[in-house]
Amino acid sequence: METIGFLALGLVLLVAGANLLVKGAASLAASFGVSPLVIGLTIVAFGTSAPEMAVSIGAAFAGQADLALGNVVGSNIFNILLILGISALVTPLIVNQQLVRLDVPLMIVASLLVLLFGLDGNVGRSEGAVLFAGILIYTVFLIFQSRRETDADVRADYAAEYADKDTDGSIHYLRDGASIFGGLFLLVLGSQWLVGSAITIAQYFGVSELIIGLTIVAAGTSLPELATSVIAAIRGERDIAVGNIVGSNIFNLLSVLGLSSIVAPSGIAVPAVAISFDIPVMIGVALMCLPIFFSGYVISRWNGALFLFYYVAYTAYLIMAATQHDAMNDFSMVMLVVMPLTAIALILSAYRYHQLKLKSRAQTPL
Repeated sequence: METIGFLALGLVLLVAGANLLVKGAASLAASFGVSPLVIGLTIVAFGTSAPEMAVSIGAAFAGQADLALGNVVGSNIFNILLILGISALVTPLIVNQQLVRLDVPLMIVASLLVLLFGLDGNVGRSEGAVLFAGILIYTVFLIFQSRRETDADVRADYAAEYADKDTDGSIHYLRDGASIFGGLFLLVLGSQWLVGSAITIAQYFGVSELIIGLTIVAAGTSLPELATSVIAAIRGERDIAVGNIVGSNIFNLLSVLGLSSIVAPSGIAVPAVAISFDIPVMIGVALMCLPIFFSGYVISRWNGALFLFYYVAYTAYLIMAATQHDAMNDFSMVMLVVMPLTAIALILSAYRYHQLKLKSRAQTPL
C-alpha cells in the first residue's frame, strides 16, 4: 500500500509541477516580449510533456532504460488512442490542415526513426543527438510559422491567456520565478517517487519494467495531455485538443527519448519485444491518424470509439502476454483479421472523401 501511495503521489506532483512550470515560463516569456502565439506553440505545447521528460531522464540516470523507453512509446499510444478517443466522444474534433500536411507526417517519420535506431538493440548517444536536433529544428520552424499568423482571434486568445497582467514588475518576476523553480522541484520529486514505485511494483508482480512503463507510467505522465485535450474539447477549442496531442507525441519522440539517450551512460536499450511489437504498434497508431484526419479534417465520434477500442485491445494484449493467459493466441488471431479490415475501411473512407471533394470542385462554376 505504501508503494501505491507513493506512485499516486508521484503522479499528482508531476501534474502539479508541469502546470506550475508552464504557467510561470509562459508568463515570464510574455513579460520579455515573446509573442503569445510562440509561447502557446512551444512552452505550453511542450510543457504538457514535462512529466514524460522528468520520468524518462530520471529512469535513464537510474539505469532503468526499459522504463524510459516504455514511458515514451506507451505515452504516444495512450495520447492518440485514449485521449483523442475520449475527446472525440465528447465532441467531434476539428483537424487543422497543417497537422495533416506537416505534423502527422513528422510524427510518423520520428516514429520510424526510433524503430530504425533501435534495430541494433540500443538508441545510442549519437542517435539521441539526431533526435534532439530534430526537435530544435521543429521548434525554430514553429516560431517562424507563428510570426506569419494573421488570424487576430488566435492572437487574442493567446494574449488573453498568457499576456502579463501584473503592474508590479518585481512581484511579477518573483512569482514567475517561484512557479518555475517550484514546478521543476515537484517534477523531479514526483518522477523519483513514480520511477521508484513503478520498479517496486514490477518486481513484486514479476512483470517487466517495459510493461509498467507502457501502462501505468505512460498513463500517469500523460495526465496533463488528457486534461488539456478534454477540457479544450468541452470548451469548443477542438483544434487545440488535436494539436496538443500531435505536438506532445513529436516532443516525446524527439526531445524526451533523444535527451534520455544522450544522458544515459550507455544510451537507451531497446528490448526485442519493443522492436517486434510495441514500437510497430506506435507507428501503426500514427499511420492510422492520416486517413482519419484527412476524412473531412474531422475526428468523428465513431473514430473516437474506434481509437478507444484499439486502446482496450492493446492493453488487454499486454496483460495477457504478461500473465501468459490461455486466450492470448485466439485474441491475436482475431486482431490479425480486425486490424487489416480497419485499415482498408479507413483508407476507403479517406479516398471517398477525396473523390467527393474533387467532384464538388469540378461542379463549382468559376
